[in-house]
Amino acid sequence: MRRGSGGPKSLAEILGELAAEAGFGRVLASAECEAAWKRVVGPEIAAQTAVTLPRRGRMDVLVEHSVLLQELSFRKEELLSALKRELPGRTIRELRFRLGTVGKPNSPQADRRSRAETQTDV
Repeated sequence: MRRGSGGPKSLAEILGELAAEAGFGRVLASAECEAAWKRVVGPEIAAQTAVTLPRRGRMDVLVEHSVLLQELSFRKEELLSALKRELPGRTIRELRFRLGTVGKPNSPQADRRSRAETQTDV
């Protein structure tokens, strides 16, 4: 039933509104991007990186180590092409790699790194 008809809302409308309010769409999209990244780079590299949802065609990738950041930068075009294939419904025109802490934010190792390093864009 439609809202404008004065009658009750359908279950689909109610569930859609609840999902939007709770942010489930964003969570699912984020999980989809993370899974695609893992398929593209493999589990070892995925464990040392974190991706964001693409915004305005750019996906940011946080990278644990500078050597890995450099390797990924060299492979940027290859990775971008693979992500476009894995995520055909998303517009990704650019990858941006940044050095930073990945993983559990409350671990002692993460605390040391976050104090010691500054984020660097590539």
